Amino acid sequence: MLKVLGTVPAALLPLAPAKAELPKPSDPLGEAAASTAYQPKVLDPHEWKTIQVLSDIIIPADDRSGSATQAGVPEFIDDWLDFKEQTAKSSEEREVRGSSLLAQIRGGIIWLDAECGQQFNHDFVDCAWAQQKQILDRIAYPKEAAPEDAAGVTFFNHLRDLVVSGFFSSEMGVKDLPYLGNQMVSEWNGCPSNVLAKLELNKLVPGK
Repeated sequence: MLKVLGTVPAALLPLAPAKAELPKPSDPLGEAAASTAYQPKVLDPHEWKTIQVLSDIIIPADDRSGSATQAGVPEFIDDWLDFKEQTAKSSEEREVRGSSLLAQIRGGIIWLDAECGQQFNHDFVDCAWAQQKQILDRIAYPKEAAPEDAAGVTFFNHLRDLVVSGFFSSEMGVKDLPYLGNQMVSEWNGCPSNVLAKLELNKLVPGK
């Protein structure tokens, strides 16, 4: 997880907002709330739905925290893909680097739908869980994947990195870690000696 988080520059990693629950239809504020709901910037409705389903498969809700979509991960992914597209320096740079991340994500969704359509006559999001799992098991473990599934493996690796980065940079994900830093203390007595010893840093402390 830390390795994945380290691949995204901290200064460029926005905190994914918690996903707000829309008011019930009987709520007079429902229409206004719906109009202010997040509107995907680069993903079309089908891609958006697929990313939501995949995000919750990668990080489902458990007894510690909510799911990836509840943490706002799809919003994070769409926003990050838009950012990468907007910051591409030039078309020449893309030619050197290959296809953009957005193109790779879109291509992966097309690959998923094609495989599911061939085997189950449905797009990925319309397949039963057992069918979705059957397809994902082929690409979720790179060392075990067949050569012909290489494109799917690359896509799922990128998406999994985005989901993990988005979740653990959200308020919900930080609480899930749990991260014990950034806490107020009345007095600072330095790093505990047992921690320094474990890190083999006690020799650097005068008098040790």
